[in-house]
Amino acid sequence: MGSGRFAIAVHGGAGRLDRDMPASLRDAYLASLRIALRLGRTRLARDGSALDAVEAVVRLLEDDPLFNAGKGAAFTADGRHEFDASIMDGRTLACGAVAAVRTARNPVSLARLVMEKTPYVFLAGAGADRFAVAMKVERVPNRWFDTARRRRQLRQTRGTVGCVALDVRGHLAVATSTGGMTGKRWGRVGDSPVIGAGTWADDATCAVSCTGAGEEFIRRAAAHEVSALMRHRKMSIGAAARTVITKELKRGDGGLIAVSRSGEIALRYNTLGMFRGAADSRGRFDVAIWE
Repeated sequence: MGSGRFAIAVHGGAGRLDRDMPASLRDAYLASLRIALRLGRTRLARDGSALDAVEAVVRLLEDDPLFNAGKGAAFTADGRHEFDASIMDGRTLACGAVAAVRTARNPVSLARLVMEKTPYVFLAGAGADRFAVAMKVERVPNRWFDTARRRRQLRQTRGTVGCVALDVRGHLAVATSTGGMTGKRWGRVGDSPVIGAGTWADDATCAVSCTGAGEEFIRRAAAHEVSALMRHRKMSIGAAARTVITKELKRGDGGLIAVSRSGEIALRYNTLGMFRGAADSRGRFDVAIWE
C-alpha cells in the first residue's frame, strides 16, 4: 500500500541553454513547464495512476512546439521527422517503446499500446507505423510536425521530454519522448526509447527519465544505473542521480529527472541548463531552466 504521498517531475531537454535567450522565449518555456506540471499534479492528487499521469504529461509536451518531441521536432538530414518514445510501469516492469515513427501524433501513446496490446517491448520504423494504423491512433502528415524555428535551429539543445511520477498507491511510472538529433542520419536511435538507458521505472527503487547525448546514456545504461546504485549500494536517489551525472557521464552529456518510491525527487544535469519542474503532495511546485 502507498503512503498517500505523490510526487512528479518533468523535463524538456538539456543542453547549451544560454541565459541570454530572449525573455519572451524563457517565459514561454517556463509557462509550458508549469502547465505540464499542473496537469500531472492534478491527476495524481485526484488518485490517478502514475502511468496515466506520465502519459498525459508527455502527450501535452509532444503537442507543444517549443519542445523537440512531436510538434516542433528536429529535422533529420533528409528534412523529415522521426520520433522515439518509451513508457514503463514500475509496478510490473511492463514497458513499451517505439523508434523512428513518422506519422503518430503522440508517440508516447503508441509506446503504451505496444506495452499493453502486443507481446513485444520495442517496435521500430515502418512496422511501428503500421502498428499505429492497426491501433487507429491519431496520425498526421509528417509535415504537420514542422516549425520555422526548428528549421532555423539557432540553438543547440538535446531535445527530449520526459515525466516521472509516484502515485498515492506507491506505484512509479515514467515516459520519455523525443524528436531526436538535428540532422541525424542512417536510422540513428538515441537513448529515449531504450529501456534502461533513457527510461526506467521500478517500484522497488525509482523512476528515471534521461535527456542528452543518447549514445553516452546507452553505453552506461544510465537510467537503470540510478536504480542499481539505490538497490545495491543503498544510495539515496539524490546521491545516485548525482553519481551518474557527475561521475559516470562527462560534462555536457545531459541530465535526468528521477523520483523515488518514497517521493524524493532528483533533478540533475551537467550542461548549462535543463528545462525542468517538480511538484509533490507536500506543496512543492517549481520550474526552472538554470540553477
